[in-house]
Amino acid sequence: PDRAEKSADVALRVARARTTQRERFERLGATSVTTNAHCSPSVIEEIAMPDASGLALLRDASEKLGFSARAYHRVLKVARTLADLEASETIGRIHLAEAISYRMSSERMAQAA
Repeated sequence: PDRAEKSADVALRVARARTTQRERFERLGATSVTTNAHCSPSVIEEIAMPDASGLALLRDASEKLGFSARAYHRVLKVARTLADLEASETIGRIHLAEAISYRMSSERMAQAA
């Protein structure tokens, strides 16, 4: 089995992702926004357009799971962040699948509480 990623390596990836995000928002003129989590729905739709396969997955999940507009945008924000952590310019199906899985897990935990 692969060894777990070291904390220092994770910290470096997070720092790089945050730099990427800050620079992206500066290019868009949104200097008050520094992370994907804090950007508006219109901005996240602009910066987090998934590939065709990812978009199909997101649409299917949104329909089947009854995502609100807010939930849809939160999934996009998480997927964009996951792609940033991998230094990926594009958001792929894998990023959306992971983001959707987090959404489903949090909803299950809320129901159990």
